[in-house]
Formats: sequence, structure tokens, C-alpha cells
Amino acid sequence: MIGVSNTNIGILGGLMKRLAIEQLKPGMTVARSIYSSDGRVLLQASVVLDAVYIKRLQQLSIRSIYVKNTITDFDVEIPDIISEITRVNTIKDIKQGFENIENNRKLNIRSVKTLVDNILDEILLNSNTLLHLSDIRTFDDYTFAHSVNVCVVTIMIGITLGYNDFKLRELGLGALLHDIGKTKIDKAILHKPDDLTAEEFSEITKHTEYGFEILRQYDDISLLSAHIAFQHHERWDGQGYPRKLHGDQIHEYARIVAVADVYDALLADRPYRPAYSINQTLTVLKRMAGIYLDNKCVDALISNVAIYPIGSIVELNTGDIAIVIDINKKFPTKPKLKIIYNKNTRSLCPPHMIDLSKMTTVVIKRGLSQTAFDNILHK
Repeated sequence: MIGVSNTNIGILGGLMKRLAIEQLKPGMTVARSIYSSDGRVLLQASVVLDAVYIKRLQQLSIRSIYVKNTITDFDVEIPDIISEITRVNTIKDIKQGFENIENNRKLNIRSVKTLVDNILDEILLNSNTLLHLSDIRTFDDYTFAHSVNVCVVTIMIGITLGYNDFKLRELGLGALLHDIGKTKIDKAILHKPDDLTAEEFSEITKHTEYGFEILRQYDDISLLSAHIAFQHHERWDGQGYPRKLHGDQIHEYARIVAVADVYDALLADRPYRPAYSINQTLTVLKRMAGIYLDNKCVDALISNVAIYPIGSIVELNTGDIAIVIDINKKFPTKPKLKIIYNKNTRSLCPPHMIDLSKMTTVVIKRGLSQTAFDNILHK
């Protein structure tokens, strides 16, 4: 799990790029701290990597990290919808709660509700912030970081759909605990890097029923919150599990969490594949809308995602290349940019800012991966 600072803004010297462990080289600088699910710092931001650090990351099964990119000398502010301290503490507390269930102890529901309240308060405080960065997590910690991310994204969707505070808290509680049934699944199956057998997949599907049975035991958890655990793998077309519900038969809370669940899962490194990019993730979600997922919920999520996240590299229709330095929630395809590469000189140039929302002829042609940008620089 990654954070930036104890505020909701990370100010990074220059830019940062997400690189696979295989691409890391000694001398690169870590851009975002990496945490374990119990809140320990595994690798601090600003640390300069050496061979020992890189080997340690591999041992921890971390597949990618953010490192500083020195192509510019200006700072870029990367907003996060909740603070690092809230994210780290929530992951730690959810891990403890899941471990309590594994050991046949009770969940502290009051504590979990406080976690949801804290997340909701910060999201409302940062209502103009869009989702920008995906986090980094070890494979063993996936479920805990995933639970927090799903809760954050779910609440943002709920706000977009006009939910009141009561419904947002009920929705957020179910989202945070949607995977609690996995505490009853063999970890060897949960963390298996290869394809699951039919029997193993059948066992995985039972986490929805296990989760519902766990949550319905608590009088202070509503049945609607518990049904999120039960129904979040149902599909809009009726081909999901465990009951093959379809369309409006699936409670809207569960339909929202299903979208957030897929969104966060695609953005994470998994044992069997690297993380998808934001654009790849949105493309997949659009393809799933109306088949796997509720169209309305997918649209609500997309309205909260920065199509061109702050710090990303884009090519304009003019041929110039720029860095996104600020977004416009009303006009997500027209962010503020700093031009860093001139089409005429075919070289890096002194950065200068433009605001696409105030321009009619200049538009973004495409987003550039780090590899694509590096290829342009070295032509």
C-alpha cells in the first residue's frame, strides 16, 4: 500500500513513473512510500535504490513501484482522495478485523463504522478531487488494501448517485467488509499464482455466502450492508454467483461495489498479470457495462476518474508533448498542461503552461506511456 504524505496532497520533485521491478536500476529514487498492511514502512519515499533494495522488493512480491522521473525540474502536486494516515490506519485495522474472524473472535463494528466515517468525511472534504493514482501492495496484503480502495471508490459513486449520509455510511460499511468471507477460504487458493481448478474456483465463490453469514450475525450491521458481501459477484446479465440474480434483482449497493471491485482489481499488480493502466481499466469497464455491470454505476465511477491523471504524459494534436499539471472536473478531457517537448525542435523545451479548457483548436491526441515517451526522446 502506498501513501504520499500526511495530507491529501503529495508534492513530488519532478514527476513520477510506475515501473515494474524488472525495470528498476540502482540510482533511481523512490517517489512514494510503500507500507505493509500492518502500517510498517517497507520502503521510504526519497530512498535511492540499490541492488539490495531491488532484491528485497522482489522477495516481498512487489511487482512495481513509483520512482521519480527527472525529465522536468518543476514540482507536480498529486492529489489523493484520502490521506495517507487514514489509508494506512484503515488497512491495519481491517487486517486486524479479518484476523479476528479467522480466529473465531468478534468484529469491533463500532471501530469499523468509525473507519467508514473517517473515509466519508475526507472524501466530502475533497469533493472536487478525482481518482488519480493506483496503489502498490504486496500480494499477501491485497485483500486489505483492496477493501479500503473499494470502500473509497464505492462512496464516491454513491455521492455521484445522490445518496444521503445514512445511505453512504451503510454502503461504505458493506463495501469495506465485502470480502470478509475470504477469511474462510484456504490462503493457498486465495494466493495461487496459476489458474484455479474447477474445484478451487467453486471454493472461491463461496466467500460471498460466507461473508453474508458472518455479517448477518451482527445486529448493528444492516441486512442491506450484509447483502453487499452476498451479491457483489452477481452479474447484470444473470451469469454471476452465488444466485444468478440479474438486473434490478441485484441490490444497487452490490451493483455499485461490483464496479468498484473490478476497477480496483484491474489497477493492481496480480501474481498472474501486471496492473492495467487507467485508460485500459476504463476501456474494460465500458465493455463490461450492461453485461457484467450496471451501466449507471459504471458511468458514475468514470465521472470520478481522472482520464488524464496529474503527472501523466500526453501528446497533443499539434505534435507537442506535455505533462498534466491540473484537471478540470467539468471538462475532464481538457486539463491544464505544461508543454515540455517541442514538435519543431524535436527536443525538450522550457516548460510553459496552457489550459485546454480555454482553447478550441488544441486537444489531446493520446496519452503516452513512459516507454513511448522515452522512445520519442531517444529518436
